[in-house]
Amino acid sequence: MSEIRQALEQAIEDNKICLFVKGTKEMPRCGFSASVIEIFKQLDVPFTCVDILADPRLRPELVSISQWPTTPQIFLNGEFIGGGDIIREMFANGELRPMVEQALAS
Repeated sequence: MSEIRQALEQAIEDNKICLFVKGTKEMPRCGFSASVIEIFKQLDVPFTCVDILADPRLRPELVSISQWPTTPQIFLNGEFIGGGDIIREMFANGELRPMVEQALAS
């Protein structure tokens, strides 16, 4: 297993809420990443962001883990939940908060 894949899997395992985004929590570098980060800030929960732009090897390895071609990518308790559109929809219809609360409680 590559060291990049190990680092990604470790981030997913170590963080109950792990967002793979372009940029950082403080400075997102695309609108989709910014909107997902804003959703988790509105939920007022602890979450970790991993900047996939930090190393060009991250993105292809992340895609191979999740089988999802775009970013952002959101993992709750080690499980891939979806990308930006899915998270925005889940937040809007009230599905996301209970999933987040369950992930944090486990």
